[in-house]
Amino acid sequence: MKITLVRHAETEQNMLDLCQGRQNNLLSDNGRTKCKLLKAKLKDTKFDFCYMSPMLRTVETAIILVGDRVETFPDDRLIERELGEFEGMPRKFYDPKKYWDYNLNSSDRGVEPIQDIFKRASSFLDYVKEKNKGQHILVVSHGSPIRALRHLILGTDLNSNLIDCNIPNLYCETFEIDE
Repeated sequence: MKITLVRHAETEQNMLDLCQGRQNNLLSDNGRTKCKLLKAKLKDTKFDFCYMSPMLRTVETAIILVGDRVETFPDDRLIERELGEFEGMPRKFYDPKKYWDYNLNSSDRGVEPIQDIFKRASSFLDYVKEKNKGQHILVVSHGSPIRALRHLILGTDLNSNLIDCNIPNLYCETFEIDE
């Protein structure tokens, strides 16, 4: 099976370097334009299904990328991490080293614990491996679930540095997964 992970395109909040978390924002004009460029790069890629977070920015990204040519399914396990008090604040106040430490598993200030993100990602990955054997699926989500899925697919030691990879807007990577 193949799985292509895509982080949603840019929003106005991304442009302002604000923490979004579960704020339900639409894409910026620039985000839509860049998403159409990614669509052109993926035009010859056949996806069997598309799973996406039910949040507006991911739904909009998925619709631009695959339109009505691929059946899409919203999945709550792909929703962005709850950022508690940090939502809407400048990103500089959020400490990724603290909140991406698997063993610390901090929920200070209302942030969803990192182990909960990995549980959701693991549950989703187990589901698609069972349901989509031999298929190529597209997953459109947010930075936190995409990072967790990537680490799970690669078999990363969860005691290591979990923020060592950059997951920018419209990050796109395809993996072959053993079934």
